[in-house]
Parts: sequence; structure tokens; C-alpha cells
Amino acid sequence: MTIASKVTTRINRSKRYVFERADFADIAGYDQVGRVLKKLVDSGQLLRIGYGLYTKARENRITGKLMPASPAGADGVILEAIEKLGVEYQFDEFSQRSLEGESLQVPASFKIMTNSRFKRKIVVNNSAINAS
Repeated sequence: MTIASKVTTRINRSKRYVFERADFADIAGYDQVGRVLKKLVDSGQLLRIGYGLYTKARENRITGKLMPASPAGADGVILEAIEKLGVEYQFDEFSQRSLEGESLQVPASFKIMTNSRFKRKIVVNNSAINAS
């Protein structure tokens, strides 16, 4: 079994949608895994969402463009990514009220605030965190 097939099998069997390069460290070396992940991005099976972060991808039926395969959408992928990285976060006041059921207004997208030490940029389609 090749490195590419092992990585692809692990991605397809996983219930998670966000992956780091380190998730495949037991399969091959850093550079080899990086090359395989780049090929998967080029073939449209993965989307690169940040430095060393990838998510499963699928083609949008309407536009034909790649989008996250997660049923939670771009916001769900960003949340999964920052939780995977172990970053503390909170929602802004309006998003929090909506999630707790205190408000009937649903924001178009949830605003996530991280601590000031988290400087990584995570971008999924038009949604982003720490993108200045």
C-alpha cells in the first residue's frame, strides 16, 4: 500500500473533517506527507484552510466550485480547526445570544474571538478567522 493510499484511506474513514499534517506522522515523514496532501488538494479531495490544516472537500452542485464537505459549513470547519489546535475561543455577544436561545435573530455568520496569542490565519471560502 502506498503512502498516498494510506493517507486517503485514513481521511475517508475518519468522522472528522479537519486534519493536520501531524495526523499522518505515523504513516510517513513530514515532507512525504506534505507532498501527498498537496496532491489531494490539487485533485480536489481536500481544501487547504491554513498552515498545515486541511479539510475534506466536495464540489458544490450549483456553482461547481469546491467547498467544505462538513455539514456544519465553513463556520463548523473553523470551529473544529481551532478546537483541534487547542485554542480558547468565545463567540461575540450576538452570536452567543442566538446560540443560547435568548434572541430570535440569527447572525449570517458567527463571529469567533480568540485570545490575543493566537495569530494563525484560517480561511474557509469566504469565512475567516484572524485574517487581517
